[in-house]
Amino acid sequence: MDDKTPKPATEAHREAVRQAALDYHRLPKPGKLEIRATKPMANGRDLARAYSPGVAEACIEIQKNPATASDYTARGNLVAVVTNGTAVLGLGNIGSLASKPVMEGKAVLFKKFANIDCFDIELDESDPEKLAEIVCALEPTFGAINLEDIKAPDCFIVEKICRERMGIPVFHDDQHGTAIVVGAAATNALRVTGKRFEDIKIVSTGGGAAGIACLNMLLKLGVKRENVWLCDIEGLVYEGREADMTPQKAEFAQGTTHATLDDVIGGADMFLGLSGPGVLKPEMVAKMTKAPIIFALANPNPEITPDAVRDVAPDAIMATGRSDFPNQVNNVLCFPFIFRGALDVGASQINDAMQIGCVEGIAALARATTSAEAAAAYQGEQLTFGPEYLIPKPFDPRLMGVVASSVAKAAIETGVASKELDLEAYKAQLDASVFKSAMLMRPVFEAAAKETRRIVFAEGEDERVLRASQAMLEETTETPILIGRPDVIAQRMERAGLQIDVRSLDIVNPENDPRYRDYWQTYHGIMARKGVTPDIARAVMRTNTTAIGAVMVHRGEADSLICGTLGQFRWHLDYIEKVLGVPGAEHTAQGALSLMILEDGPLFIADTHCRSEPSPEQIAASAIGAARHVRRFGLEPKVAFCAQSQFGDLKGDTGDRIRAAIKLIDQQEVDFTYEGEMNVDAALDPELRERLLPNGRMDGPANVLIFGHADAASGVRNVLKMKAGGLEVGPILMGMGNRAHIVTPSITARGLLNMAAVAGTPVKHYG
Repeated sequence: MDDKTPKPATEAHREAVRQAALDYHRLPKPGKLEIRATKPMANGRDLARAYSPGVAEACIEIQKNPATASDYTARGNLVAVVTNGTAVLGLGNIGSLASKPVMEGKAVLFKKFANIDCFDIELDESDPEKLAEIVCALEPTFGAINLEDIKAPDCFIVEKICRERMGIPVFHDDQHGTAIVVGAAATNALRVTGKRFEDIKIVSTGGGAAGIACLNMLLKLGVKRENVWLCDIEGLVYEGREADMTPQKAEFAQGTTHATLDDVIGGADMFLGLSGPGVLKPEMVAKMTKAPIIFALANPNPEITPDAVRDVAPDAIMATGRSDFPNQVNNVLCFPFIFRGALDVGASQINDAMQIGCVEGIAALARATTSAEAAAAYQGEQLTFGPEYLIPKPFDPRLMGVVASSVAKAAIETGVASKELDLEAYKAQLDASVFKSAMLMRPVFEAAAKETRRIVFAEGEDERVLRASQAMLEETTETPILIGRPDVIAQRMERAGLQIDVRSLDIVNPENDPRYRDYWQTYHGIMARKGVTPDIARAVMRTNTTAIGAVMVHRGEADSLICGTLGQFRWHLDYIEKVLGVPGAEHTAQGALSLMILEDGPLFIADTHCRSEPSPEQIAASAIGAARHVRRFGLEPKVAFCAQSQFGDLKGDTGDRIRAAIKLIDQQEVDFTYEGEMNVDAALDPELRERLLPNGRMDGPANVLIFGHADAASGVRNVLKMKAGGLEVGPILMGMGNRAHIVTPSITARGLLNMAAVAGTPVKHYG
């Protein structure tokens, strides 16, 4: 079986996935959305401004000038996702109520990827004209409308009426979103094969909304209508056919007689499938031209699998709708960003030029570089433009700036924008916004998904570890190894309602494991001249799961160790350094780096755990290590050394050690910006820092805080986590080559999954 072919899922696994999805929607509170106030509501003055009498002033201004609604209300950043649930992807006509989880999900994607607020609106109306009337009546509330999961041909009718009557963008994502991503992938596929749109023959299956929109997009890009052959369940769409016909299909009629897909596929340069599994047969692929382009986009099972295509056409270029094959055609590459651009210029519509701008932006991004420069988390992965990299990854943080600015530019140039923007400044603003919240972790997961690394958990009996292990098996390519007693693990999994088959897990049983003799002898070999006798080594390998995990990494039986859900950080660190450290070195860890993901961006803090009062050499090493790790997340490090003193105004232990560390760094050729010593407020407030030290060497707020005492670093970390709502990733143990990480007892199962992703990418120069 091809290593990229999904393995058959067991019934228990399917049930586990199902239950996890239900729990995700139900807990800790039902649904995926909530409404939060964006203005203070702390006293009577706030209330008087938010509602009566102050609200009247905003109403009067909008009445005078309707365009100011975007200035005084959320309308300019508010999109409605509207459906009647008649064509939900993979589920069909499930009705408006049952479609609500899908629409909430779409709203979440808008928020996460483009920071667009969204209301999902499910309408119990099957008549397309009445449905359109309802949507048109929503115009005062929203800045744009996203039509979703409305069956064909009704969707064409609804969109046409709404676009004609409404003065805000109306976009049917099932049609145009798919078409835009297909257009981008096709643009680059033709570039790879050296072909041109105007010369190619296209055979397509599926005459629904997405299929028709994709063909229309390809026509806009240069394909000749006479070179398009459309087939559906009834065979070729030809002139005079009566069965299962629509006006949209009729525009692509070819000939006057019945024919099958097999009859017309010969000599085709491109197959476009938006139909169902198994429609395209290998023998049909063999009839296509050299280096055929095959977009098999049916979900969850494509019209033909990549391995079946490779058997008959090794030079074929493939795209599917699945994330486990190269070139996933995913609407999330498009819709958040086309709406972002349209809203930001106050566009009255999303026209052809804006859609083509989106196509060109996505396609150009894939060609922009031969490596994933946007995030150093892609370290070691060659994302080289070519047959298996036609379109960017869905979580490429450059998409926001490239695509939204391309859309805004096209809107301005075609006269549908109501606002003028400095496009260069606008793109820079978008680029700076993408690292908010959990988006920062997405590239790390993408990078980890390209590796199959073995992550050993020292506390394998902990329920959080078990939940994280199940998530790893469901969401990543990593292999969890658990240290613990199998019967206890099985009991706790059953109690937690987890569905992992214990027999499928790699479990190291400290009480009775066939590798025990090898492990204690390895440990004794490392520690024999450090006071450890064979009897002590045997006892440690029976009782100390951190030491066992470190020995496994040392022996190459695991790639990385995660420990610390129980116990004290430095106790774990002692064993890790003894087993995995550099021989002869007193210490090898450069420090512990905590990434705090805050509402206004990421902030890295070190050293939070390793050294109470680090020496100048250790402070300098911690700063250099932190800078390397920051680049794993696609950021340029700006390092601030923090203390009670500011730029030498106080003499004392911490300030003296930090000033000595800065002198050590001054003597090295480092490639990051640093400044200090200073208070935390000066590090984060460039205006304050400029008053204290004009013309310093760092511009803007710092994103890395280095402290001279672990108590200070840990205190800031905990305040940000508990009072500022910061989400912690870490601590990341620096200096150990990504071979070990020590978490803290407060970590959650999701936090462990994040750390598994951090550990799941080999690190050569970021250790």
